[in-house]
Amino acid sequence: MARYTGPVCRLCRREKMKLFLKGPKCDSMKCPIERRPYPPGEHGRDRMRQGSEYLTQLREKQKARRIYGVFEKQFRNLYEEANRQTGITGENLLRMLELRLDNVAFRAGWGASRAQARQLVRHGHVMVNGKRVTIPSYRLRKGEVVSLRPKARQMIVVRHNLDTLDRQVPAWLEGGADGHEVTVRELPLRDHIDVPVRESLIVELYSK
Repeated sequence: MARYTGPVCRLCRREKMKLFLKGPKCDSMKCPIERRPYPPGEHGRDRMRQGSEYLTQLREKQKARRIYGVFEKQFRNLYEEANRQTGITGENLLRMLELRLDNVAFRAGWGASRAQARQLVRHGHVMVNGKRVTIPSYRLRKGEVVSLRPKARQMIVVRHNLDTLDRQVPAWLEGGADGHEVTVRELPLRDHIDVPVRESLIVELYSK
């Protein structure tokens, strides 16, 4: 399984904004983008000037990929599936990304970051409808119940995240069991998705 193992703060600096990939560190003054708000590399400061239309579209696509932790092939496949569905392609794409199991575990407050939530899924700590699922890209459907396994509920990291993270469960999810369970009440609408991504630019990029 391919995965990115480099410094994730470098990704935030490249997009010139916080992508909240490191959990609580992103809200503190230790966040590198607070001290160096320019792209990484020897010529990082030179990249501050205005880019072309293609560069703007590319950066928006890269930003979405990095927020959700998806690689290019996965992202392209999701776009093609979203394009085949009825409705607005960009909104369909974001909806499918939001319904990933690792993202729902993050939204529920079990992980400080999507990467940590993905690790909880990969290690078998998350169940869907009472059955253990270890595939982070598993796409949830309306009415499905996502919960933590009994042993996972006692994990120090999970308890710490539930107690300290100031994160509200989105409107399309319904919480329960003292925060250890969420139900997909409805499919998320664009108004429910708070990621700072202009999906229309992604559609323009892939439509060329």
